[in-house]
Amino acid sequence: MRESFLIADLRHGYRSGQLTPTQVIESALQRADRAPERHVWITRLSRERLLEHAHAIELRAIGELPLYGIPFVIKDNIDLAGVPTTAGCAQYAYVPAQSAPAVQRLLDAGAIPLGKTNLDQFATGLVGTRSPYGACHNSFNAGYISGGSSSGSAVAVATGLASFGLGTDTAGSGRVPAAFNNIVGLKPSAGRISTRGVVPACRSLDCVSIFAMTCTDAAQVLAVIEGFDSQDPYSRNLDDVPVHGRRFGVPRRDQLQFFGDHEYALLFDRCAARIESLGGSLVEVDFDPFLEAGRLLYGGPWVAERYAAVGDFIERHASAVHPVTREVIGAGKCPSAVEMFRAQYRLMSLKRTIEQLWDRVDLMITPTAGTIYERAHVDAEPISLNATLGYYANFANLLNLAGAAFPAGFRADGLPFGVTLLGRSATERALLAIADQLHRTQRIRLGAVDWAVSPQD
Repeated sequence: MRESFLIADLRHGYRSGQLTPTQVIESALQRADRAPERHVWITRLSRERLLEHAHAIELRAIGELPLYGIPFVIKDNIDLAGVPTTAGCAQYAYVPAQSAPAVQRLLDAGAIPLGKTNLDQFATGLVGTRSPYGACHNSFNAGYISGGSSSGSAVAVATGLASFGLGTDTAGSGRVPAAFNNIVGLKPSAGRISTRGVVPACRSLDCVSIFAMTCTDAAQVLAVIEGFDSQDPYSRNLDDVPVHGRRFGVPRRDQLQFFGDHEYALLFDRCAARIESLGGSLVEVDFDPFLEAGRLLYGGPWVAERYAAVGDFIERHASAVHPVTREVIGAGKCPSAVEMFRAQYRLMSLKRTIEQLWDRVDLMITPTAGTIYERAHVDAEPISLNATLGYYANFANLLNLAGAAFPAGFRADGLPFGVTLLGRSATERALLAIADQLHRTQRIRLGAVDWAVSPQD
């Protein structure tokens, strides 16, 4: 059993004098060196640079820094000063002079970056296999997908290499990998965390996401990196919105899709029963407006926003781009402005319909994904199987919902299952608090390591 990298455990070790940041970094380096090859990393920081970070933090008081000596990883479409940002494409790489504001806030809070992690190229995919740096392996079974596009960050957290990780979420990339690796994935409301210094996928929808072992750790990281950024035109000042009741909206039974995965269906039923046993009530809702909104993301003109972000690069460097990524983003060259406006009108109508839903329920709960696939199957059917993984995920960004994905059990073969709580914009903290209660009551392991959720921190 490896020592815990939970934030509370590390801070306790620092306060008691049993640990120093230097010791934790040495441990993190050893873990990374000894870990099985899962294609987690694109760039690992050198031992010298990491120890410089650790020594600088040791000159500060623990009370000054909320993330004193906490090791973390960064998806490689988010800038860390002096380290290449590749977005999963070596020919695209550049070396930023400044860190993204989200990363800089973590550095200022005392967190230590271990390196940049693998991803589906240009953050396009929910599978974790579309990378020239290698397909990222699931934390539990290397034959299965890790989920994407924030694959490396999720696996690094799940296998105990880091306390938390940054990802991005445009269509589910910060939630699906959490489910497939038995960790927590927070999709914040748009604008809550600055996306400046992030390679855009769909700039109007992109969110910086957080991976952690527990909802408590995710909430602590959120408290550090959130905040208005006047240099980011999509940044917003958001006050927390509470969730007062415990009416959980669930898709109608005929609208739930598990794509033949009977064990995932059973695990979702068990989660619903647990909610009722804890005093929550389940309210069946019409899921069609959510699904229609989700179909607009790739089946409608929003894919043009991906082309706007990197289409020129792809046109000039087609051979450097993964074939599936090239096909998906290349389709964004076709939609017309007329199609875009029509889709905008339809989306606004769907939003109005869903707004009325909040009179009947306080939050939604869905599977995070309806099933999980072997990597070989995804290689054979890369687009169609990826699309099924977005069934419960693609709509959230278009509708600007907050989402907290968390573990909810295991199949008989040991692969994890996860669910997602969804709420109106700015309900992140309320969702994390409810998810934390549901997560703890299960008493299941954290990630892919031998740590357990304690009843109390």
